[in-house]
Amino acid sequence: MFWSSESGARAAGLLVGFVADRMLGDPRRFHPVAGFGTLASSVETKTYRDAKAAGFVHVVVLVGGTVVAGAVVEAASSRAGWGGRALVTAVAAWSVLGGTSLARTGEDMAVLLEREDTAAGRRLLPSLCGRDPSELDIGALARAALESVAENTSDAMVGAVFWGALCGVPGLLAYRATNTLDAMIGYRSAKYTNFGWAAARWDDVVNLVPARVTGVLTALVAPSVGGSVAGAVSAWRRDAANHPSPNAGVAEATAAGALGVSLGGRTEYSHGVEMRPVLGRGNPPSPRDLRRGVQLSRAVQVGAAVGSAALAVAIGELRLRGRERGGRIGRARLRR
Repeated sequence: MFWSSESGARAAGLLVGFVADRMLGDPRRFHPVAGFGTLASSVETKTYRDAKAAGFVHVVVLVGGTVVAGAVVEAASSRAGWGGRALVTAVAAWSVLGGTSLARTGEDMAVLLEREDTAAGRRLLPSLCGRDPSELDIGALARAALESVAENTSDAMVGAVFWGALCGVPGLLAYRATNTLDAMIGYRSAKYTNFGWAAARWDDVVNLVPARVTGVLTALVAPSVGGSVAGAVSAWRRDAANHPSPNAGVAEATAAGALGVSLGGRTEYSHGVEMRPVLGRGNPPSPRDLRRGVQLSRAVQVGAAVGSAALAVAIGELRLRGRERGGRIGRARLRR
């Protein structure tokens, strides 16, 4: 039976972890991601050199370590049967998912901007992205927040459950380790252009499929927020490839097209200014559009959770059929 299988335990764990994130948000104390960030900073003091090779070693040590740790935990949980496997998967999923905190912060920003509280919006923005908020007005804050919500819907939710469905607890932990390293060192500054190169490229690789899953889900659920399926698809096809990130461009373009707004333009970071391509063909987003973007993110997250559980089941069924086929071939050979 499905629910007694290993794939059933994985699917159930992913769904329970998603529900826990939706109900509880991030763990309030001893957050594993924060702990990993502290560990990564400590390791960096030993591995840092202004060279791509050093950055590669840094990524291998930290991401490889999470894979090993996840495999050990998952193997140990299997001794507790179906319930143990499901529980460990659920705890791992809850600890790495950040979709609820993302949506809540985006919604808080929308409230502040609707009140025209620019100062409070500037203080909140670093919780969403690494922009320099000091000179941003209400419209620029709404745009920055909406771009972050769109991109991080993939990073904080879709990617994690996708790799959790494929690889279980090691996939969940390694994905979040990858994403965290990219956020810490994967950008172009004087210090990290070389050392952070491997983290940024590895993050691009593991998000190639999740970003496109996010794009598909964004288009499918667009009508739930009064958005356009055709607009999302058109913006994806027309604009996504112009973005410097092969993955963020998909998530942001489909969100812009779905909501009927335009994103991109002058983007200020602490390490400099970038001119981003325009995504979408509408007006710049308003606080109301940001609120709709948060609702869109939540709908995508539900679709991703259900889809990941279905993927885990499908993978389990394929493995089961493969083992059965292998057994039949083996028995046939013995009869010969």
